[in-house]
Amino acid sequence: METRVKTQIWVKAFIRRAEVDGFASVLLSRGDADAGAVLIKVNRFELGCVVYTQVRDEKGNPAWMTGTGREPVLEADADAYIERQRQYDADLWVVELEDPKSGYSLDAIILDA
Repeated sequence: METRVKTQIWVKAFIRRAEVDGFASVLLSRGDADAGAVLIKVNRFELGCVVYTQVRDEKGNPAWMTGTGREPVLEADADAYIERQRQYDADLWVVELEDPKSGYSLDAIILDA
């Protein structure tokens, strides 16, 4: 059985790793410390935003899906998506990462919706 890291620890590590890699990030919403779901909003400013939701692949490995579609969306659309998700899940964690040069890549595969 796989031991899973508590969400609070994972989010803190994500933010710290982003900072080390030169990306500004901020916690927008704190969820359940042990097992809350995670959304990552990657803000590319003029190039738009992408919101990723943390999922598991068919083998149970960590993966991501784009909640806002394949193409970047306006920040207002990304924020609206996040707000809809928060209405369904009060335990949701949301982190925004600033990536004006589109240089950030996630640590796991991105699945097609």
